[in-house]
Amino acid sequence: MKFFSLPRPGAGLVLGERDVPEPGPGQVLVRLRGWAVNARDLMIVKGFYPKPVKPDVIPLSDGAGEVVAVGEGVRTWTAGDRVAATYFPDWLSGPGTPEKTADDLGGTLDGVLAEYAVFAENALVAVPAHLDYAEAATLPSAGVTAWRAVVEEGGLAPGQSVLTLGSGGLSTFALQFAALGGAHVVSTSSSDEKLERLRALGAAETLNHATTPEWGPAVAGLTGGGVDHVVDVGGGGTIGQSMLAARYGGHVSVAGVLTHEGGADPILVLVKQLTLRGLTNASRETFQAMNTAIERTGLKPVIDRRFGFDEVAEALKHLESRTHIGKIVLESA
Repeated sequence: MKFFSLPRPGAGLVLGERDVPEPGPGQVLVRLRGWAVNARDLMIVKGFYPKPVKPDVIPLSDGAGEVVAVGEGVRTWTAGDRVAATYFPDWLSGPGTPEKTADDLGGTLDGVLAEYAVFAENALVAVPAHLDYAEAATLPSAGVTAWRAVVEEGGLAPGQSVLTLGSGGLSTFALQFAALGGAHVVSTSSSDEKLERLRALGAAETLNHATTPEWGPAVAGLTGGGVDHVVDVGGGGTIGQSMLAARYGGHVSVAGVLTHEGGADPILVLVKQLTLRGLTNASRETFQAMNTAIERTGLKPVIDRRFGFDEVAEALKHLESRTHIGKIVLESA
């Protein structure tokens, strides 16, 4: 089987071949058919990721495929089942803890950038039947994190307002989930062309943050004092404006850190009595709840571009360009 590894951060990916692994007791062998790339993957490959990465790691956390064999004692899965791997294999349910989130795919553990991989029986979820493998591969990171921000942690109710930032995979998922939940969604981007696409996905109002750098107060003005929920993916460069955009007593989910520069005055958290919640992915239980909703509604992830398995370098380069809308995926022939 083919696989990619990273000899050391910044060294570039290396294509290799090895025997297809055998599943041991309690394990499942999956033939991977679809993969998705994330900003985290780019950081790991370039050597900028601040958390531990195992030597010679197989990168990528997001993959989907079909079960081809199971080890002794496995009862949940049989050959032919369509599955996706969970980002944190040990986080099955409940709140996150250091123990549950200690190991992650493509970081401390080998990831999914291979034609075959072995997973623990309970580190997989069934994927919605109407999605192809590449679409299903967008769910483990961007989909689950957006669902947690908007629905699980945010507690979205119909008629509330939500602000999403940019047009990446997590933000487009957050927009779709919020719109499906009956929210009034405001979305920002630096591109008028992208804003048009975001409106087509369900954004009621849009703002160009390049031409409106003080977009926080502008959003508050559009929504009669501020939005109920903000899904912030920018980090230091956006959190200050996000807090200005939130209503008094509003909820701000910090779901990504694309920029470290800038800053925010913490007095806003006090004065506006905001809930500022950092989150990274979620449990297997949350993943399953999201998939149930996706299957019931027929939601389709937004795919910007599809690459072949061998074109992972081109896919990461496209991700780095930040010209995409939604997710960038790889798929096998």
